[in-house]
Amino acid sequence: MTAFIIRCAIAAVSLFLTVFSFYTGYWGWGIVLILVTAIIGLSFFRNENMILALNQMRIGNHDKANKYIKRISRPDLMPKKQHAYVLYLQAMLGTQELGFAKSEQLLRKAIGIGLRTGQDNAVARLHLAGICAQTGRKKEATTLLAEAKKLDKNGMMKEQITLMQKQLSMSASKNQMRMVQMSKGRRKAPKMR
Repeated sequence: MTAFIIRCAIAAVSLFLTVFSFYTGYWGWGIVLILVTAIIGLSFFRNENMILALNQMRIGNHDKANKYIKRISRPDLMPKKQHAYVLYLQAMLGTQELGFAKSEQLLRKAIGIGLRTGQDNAVARLHLAGICAQTGRKKEATTLLAEAKKLDKNGMMKEQITLMQKQLSMSASKNQMRMVQMSKGRRKAPKMR
């Protein structure tokens, strides 16, 4: 909240200086201050921490991206698309910390709200398919992979999708995993003579 108040104060001062520059006849400074005021105005619609986190994630620096995402304290007050991206980044970066259930919940909520690009939707569905495969939901994982394949129009994730499809075809289903777990508990005791 403090950052918002400071941002409002800076925007008001910048707007006042812009108007004052034009009023006193300093047209050059007025034009420069219009650009500064426009940049400050855009910061109300785009969260700088989210932009920095997305950039760091695309570069591959997950530690810095996680640091920037943790700076956002109230993502539910942001516009819908930005809220979706914050949930998406939290799920992608914090799978080990949050666990599969919480990460899956965040990804489903982000997909429900709506991610802007098809590529981000494909990555979210691929990650969700990986979570479903880890928890033994093979049918749901194959459905999510098919959706990710449709959304990946540029073919940038073709290798990851085919690799996951191969892994799913080789992995056991949830019922097979249960049978293996149950059979381990029924070991026969050696016969005593």
